Amino acid sequence: MVLVRVQRIESIRDPAGLLGKRIELVEERTIPHFAIKPATEEARMVQGVVQALQQQLPIQAMRSGMNLPKIILFLTEEEYDQLGIKFDVNQVYEVELSNQKLNFSKAP
Repeated sequence: MVLVRVQRIESIRDPAGLLGKRIELVEERTIPHFAIKPATEEARMVQGVVQALQQQLPIQAMRSGMNLPKIILFLTEEEYDQLGIKFDVNQVYEVELSNQKLNFSKAP
């Protein structure tokens, strides 16, 4: 099982000209935060500068640039309806990979 988050939903047209959706899913991971005590005065100064920058810049914007898509779905409107899931941006889903199938369900 893999946890994925809907990062982007776009309207598209397939090669036949039918309207559809492009759904980009990224893996949802928790990034552990470790408290590191720098050994030298220079390292403490660098850590202070980094912390000051993190407070000034939105850290989520920096992280979202590093998220590579795990799954990209290109679906016509009919296929999207047949899938039976209404994807919402930032919603987390569980994806089960088994027997050559992908099963989506909303994460609890």
